[in-house]
Amino acid sequence: MQLIPVIDLKGGAVVRAFKGQRSSYRPIVTPLAASSAPEQVVAGFLRLHPFSTIYIADLDAIEGCGGHAETISALAETFRNVRFWVDDGANEEARVRRWLASSRIDPVVGSESLASGSLAQGLAMDPRIILSLDFRGETFVGPPELLEEPQRWPQRLIAMTLARVGAFDGPDIDRLTSLGRRAAGRQIYAAGGVRDGRDLDALARIGAAGALIASALHDGRLSADDLRRYDD
Repeated sequence: MQLIPVIDLKGGAVVRAFKGQRSSYRPIVTPLAASSAPEQVVAGFLRLHPFSTIYIADLDAIEGCGGHAETISALAETFRNVRFWVDDGANEEARVRRWLASSRIDPVVGSESLASGSLAQGLAMDPRIILSLDFRGETFVGPPELLEEPQRWPQRLIAMTLARVGAFDGPDIDRLTSLGRRAAGRQIYAAGGVRDGRDLDALARIGAAGALIASALHDGRLSADDLRRYDD
């Protein structure tokens, strides 16, 4: 099972995410880095464990008020042993394909950014595309057909439970299990709620391909042994 640290970018800094309430996010304070600068936080993750992949949410780009494309490209150049999954609110194919031009960046298409399911379906056969199925509470955020028609899904999916992000409520096992039954062999990654090694055990039992994690790393809730046991 793959463990993928997350950095959320806003106003040039890595911010601490909590329940998807983006207006309240503030620059992160973490023992892993001396500041909230993206390069320092990524380096802090890598000192903790040799993660192979890091997820970046460009919150300014997702909300249509700027973005961090240059910062993200610079991270990919600096940390050449890492793949980056990037959600920047892409809602058109040309924007997705700009990231595909970089050999170490895999685009994440977030359902919250889409007006229809056609973009995801059109890119579904590309093995580097990741689709994030975004939920606020019990509500799916995105075009209904994208949730209802699994044939639109690529091989890698993120089940993003925004209300659990940073809240330490535990992963949404029921939703992950339900999606897994419909996913027809696709890989599903859990996002939101991971607290500790016991949550990783629970995700492994239901066959999750991996988990996106942030607060549990910054707060020291996942031990080095937990990371070694699960990150492959």
